Amino acid sequence: MKNFLLLLLISTFSFAQNANRKYESSKLSNSTLEIKTSDGLYLIKPYSDKIVETSFVPKGETYNPESHAVVLVPKTRISKLKETKDGLIFSTSGITVSIEKSPFKISYLYKNKILLSEKNGYIKKDSTQILDFNLNDSEVLYGGGSRALGMNRRGNRLQLYNRAQYGYSNRAELLNFCIPVVLSSKMYAVHFDNAAIGYLDLDSKKNNTLAYETISGRKTYQVIAGDSWTDVVSNYTSLTGKQPLPARWTFGNFSSRFGYHSQEEVEKTIEKFQNDNIPVDAIIIDLYWFGKTVQGTLGNLDWDKDNFPNPTKMIADLNAKNIKTVLITEPFVLTTSSKWKEAVDKKVLATNKEGNPFIYDFYFGNTGIIDVFKPEGKQWFWNIYKNLINQGVGGLWGDLGEPEAFPSQGITVKGKADEVHNIYGHNWAKLVADGYQTDFPATRPFILMRSGYSGSQHYGIIPWSGDVSRSWEGLQSQTEIALQMGMQGIGYMHSDLGGFAGDYFDNELYIRWLQYGVFQPLFRPHAGESVASEPVYKDIVTKAAAKKQVELRYQMLPYNYTLAFENNQKGTPLMRPLLFEEPENGALSSVSETYFWGNDFLVTPITKAGLKETTIYFPKNNNWFDFYTDAKHDAGTSSNIAVVDEHIPVFVRGGAFIPMIKTIQNTSKYSLNNFDLHFFFDEKIPKSEGKLYNDNGQTPNAFEKGEYEIINFYNNSNEKTVSLTIQTETGKSFPTAEKNITLVLHNLNDKIKKVTVDGKETTFISKGKTIEIPLVSKKGITNTIVIQLK
Repeated sequence: MKNFLLLLLISTFSFAQNANRKYESSKLSNSTLEIKTSDGLYLIKPYSDKIVETSFVPKGETYNPESHAVVLVPKTRISKLKETKDGLIFSTSGITVSIEKSPFKISYLYKNKILLSEKNGYIKKDSTQILDFNLNDSEVLYGGGSRALGMNRRGNRLQLYNRAQYGYSNRAELLNFCIPVVLSSKMYAVHFDNAAIGYLDLDSKKNNTLAYETISGRKTYQVIAGDSWTDVVSNYTSLTGKQPLPARWTFGNFSSRFGYHSQEEVEKTIEKFQNDNIPVDAIIIDLYWFGKTVQGTLGNLDWDKDNFPNPTKMIADLNAKNIKTVLITEPFVLTTSSKWKEAVDKKVLATNKEGNPFIYDFYFGNTGIIDVFKPEGKQWFWNIYKNLINQGVGGLWGDLGEPEAFPSQGITVKGKADEVHNIYGHNWAKLVADGYQTDFPATRPFILMRSGYSGSQHYGIIPWSGDVSRSWEGLQSQTEIALQMGMQGIGYMHSDLGGFAGDYFDNELYIRWLQYGVFQPLFRPHAGESVASEPVYKDIVTKAAAKKQVELRYQMLPYNYTLAFENNQKGTPLMRPLLFEEPENGALSSVSETYFWGNDFLVTPITKAGLKETTIYFPKNNNWFDFYTDAKHDAGTSSNIAVVDEHIPVFVRGGAFIPMIKTIQNTSKYSLNNFDLHFFFDEKIPKSEGKLYNDNGQTPNAFEKGEYEIINFYNNSNEKTVSLTIQTETGKSFPTAEKNITLVLHNLNDKIKKVTVDGKETTFISKGKTIEIPLVSKKGITNTIVIQLK
């Protein structure tokens, strides 16, 4: 009866597939369901109880098992198959695939709720192949990579062809990351596991159809279900890979511009940061390190000794100051570059149909492109990187990796240009990550990349949103891009703070962008040469305002590093849309102007000049407290908030624990021997918890190796007492130390009668709107703080 009702439900939801497709037979083989039809073969296999993969192999084609995105190994023996004369039910404990024999139809359910179904299924046209699906008329759709279209991307036909758009502002239909994944407000995702270029049609014809169209390749897709948005993203990143935890210095301030022309300029810039006491952890050197001009020098990939006469000493001196050096590289080798002959002789370049180097013109010159899919190309490129790392370089920047220009006639060992275009940057990142793992296994790589693909996070990619215009409209698009990419597994999408393209000069815009930057994955001001991006080159007033934002970024290190650990373990985005909290609230489905930074901060960037107030919605599960004034805002309400120059509107979730440190000049000085623990009391929240992750900031897989500590915080409150517990969990190989903690209590300053710490009454210090309680946390000891209320 249950199966009959299931099939009846599906029949009412979806239409028949291709009328010419007839069911012929089926069998279950090694946990894969094989269904033979009149025009091909379906292969359906579960990866888990929440992920199932379907491949269609048309007659005359051979199944291609290679995925460029999937890293998860399918679980075996987790599925069951039931067959009736009318259909098949292939199910796990969570996800179910229902196949109706006549008319032939495939549908997907999770916990007996319909997700989606194939419409026509596979269709072959003259030059493209299509997979299409039924949608219901109320679904909101996300995905398709990095674009500025509005959060709800339904109604758009999205080209899948990574392409830079110089100087884009608040709308960009196509940018550097085209990811073939769609996420639905019905709490599922469908990932099209094929690298070739094509289109994602998110119901542009308004006929309730989702379609994937490609020029060639696999007809394979995975349906990913979940019980919440964080669960869906976690399952998707289990499928395509979790992001390695970046080194701690990644979360500091970067000195970056296009570009530093000389060794002297690099050294003087860092000296300015130090003289102004503005924290900094790295300097990024653009393409002038290997050439005096923008054009004609790509592919030199070696120091221009005229302007950088002693790079080894320069890097060593920077390293002695704990400043990492990050170098730009591109995958193009120009015919005018010093390495052209070597690249040709060693056969490391993509070829034309005759097998000779494929040569063409683009903005930077007459060029070839490194075949990053070819063993010789990978090794040659990595050897260049390896020498730079041995010289002391601390991070690598991969630019123009869409690729910026790669005409269709080019050929790599993995296929023609259009077949590999979208995975070029992805495989470039893999090349670097694999090289580090082999030759520098004790180092966490820093891989700044402008382009990638599904699962690029698995290789530690740190992406940015491309050459955004230095304008208010450019700033307006940045939260949407970062939120969408986080939902698609790429958690470190960030922007050039201050904007990159154009000569528009506006210090208000610059500071507002930096204020946003405190609460985004990377803090990296960067701009073209016409306007300085670094705080140290600003006027006195702007410099002072920028310095405060840099200092706050460093104060936030304990919280931010814990977010990074959570992303590493669960795939949870660092920046999260409000729909994560209230998925049933349709009014939030398209909101990107306000977002969560981690779980406990609510952030609204200011993206218009001279704004005096803005309206903010405060999610319903907690009351919210102004991060700067402690003013309370009730859960589930909207308020007009006054906008001030000093900061953007930021609020903390009631019941939250926020660990912070005092400002340090560099992450090398980071220590939890002394830190502040802010607790935001909320009478609405009797129970809450938080945590603080710590390791040495350098060792790869430190958590898995037991080289870590996690400090857990618990709140258990009632109308008479607030009981707080601090408990440390230590890995087997981590040398934990005694900690001096200042517990900072918010919203309790006029309510406290008595405080005991570990059973002993203690004094507390009233500081305006907060109360401070000094604590000493010793190894293996649980601290219990009981606050009796008046």
